[in-house]
Amino acid sequence: MNGAYPTYAAKRLAQAAVVILLAYVFTFVVVSILPGDPITSVLRNPQNGFTEEEIAQIVAAQGLDRPVLVQLWSSLSGFLTGDLGLSMRSSRPVTTMIAEVLPSTLILATSALFLAVVLAVVIAYGTQVVPKRYGQGLLRAFPSLFLSVPNFVIGLVLIHLFGFQLGLFRVINPDSAWATFFAAITLAIPISAQIAEVLIASLDHEAGQDYIAVARGRGLPPFRLFTRHLLKPSSLPVVTVIALTIGELLGGSLITETVFGRTGIGSLVQRSVSTQDLPVLQAVVSLAAVVFVLSNLIADLVYPLLDPRVKLLGARTPRTSAPKPAGATAP
Repeated sequence: MNGAYPTYAAKRLAQAAVVILLAYVFTFVVVSILPGDPITSVLRNPQNGFTEEEIAQIVAAQGLDRPVLVQLWSSLSGFLTGDLGLSMRSSRPVTTMIAEVLPSTLILATSALFLAVVLAVVIAYGTQVVPKRYGQGLLRAFPSLFLSVPNFVIGLVLIHLFGFQLGLFRVINPDSAWATFFAAITLAIPISAQIAEVLIASLDHEAGQDYIAVARGRGLPPFRLFTRHLLKPSSLPVVTVIALTIGELLGGSLITETVFGRTGIGSLVQRSVSTQDLPVLQAVVSLAAVVFVLSNLIADLVYPLLDPRVKLLGARTPRTSAPKPAGATAP
């Protein structure tokens, strides 16, 4: 790797920056061409009670009276400096609104990702050490079972069992430690299934390699064999799956937050959709795109560290002259 890795990392960073900018432009265009006029449907809605003077002030503040290209440039410039504009419904800074609910979603998503990885590793470890006659087949069926149960059903069952029956948490206090833990489990179970399936397949492949047979012949205990010889070479596809499931964590948090009554990005999106608050929707979609791109960028940067055999883009391999066949003479 040596000097090739910084070049590889710089190229990946540049590509990620370009993708984020293109995603923001695409989001702006899609939101701009959505059916329905936000001025008519939101501001001039009699239920909202805006006067014509207030509507004119909001339109001027949002820049909706300017050409689309000017709006795009202004919006993109604000995005690059952290200014996401003003909410069309409340006239509050969108950055402030997201900052108020983001910590709750981050805690839930981070906890869910951690629990999903732990659960997937435990299941995968069990498939390697538990004999078939003692339930290995049942362990291999867990990922399919987890994927077949809807997210909201898991949440409702956990609320009924641990909230109402055992009283470990109160439904009216969804931000408590126990409520957050069970909300994270609700989100983690379907995510862990995808990670576990890929990890089990990779472990099965690595377990059939010659170096594993040698390690077993040396008498290594199963846990040490798993952690030192099986887990690391099997983790490359798992890193890919984890990077891809980051987006599912954000999407799944909407349902989970609704079921558990949590206030987060999901509830903010729900309110913004119902009120057609386009600046907030655009900001949240752009934030999701940034998170998705950054998670995949981190995965790309981790690959060469996990397996030096991964080819680095931009790395130059030394050119060596091919060996001449016996009896060949120079021209």
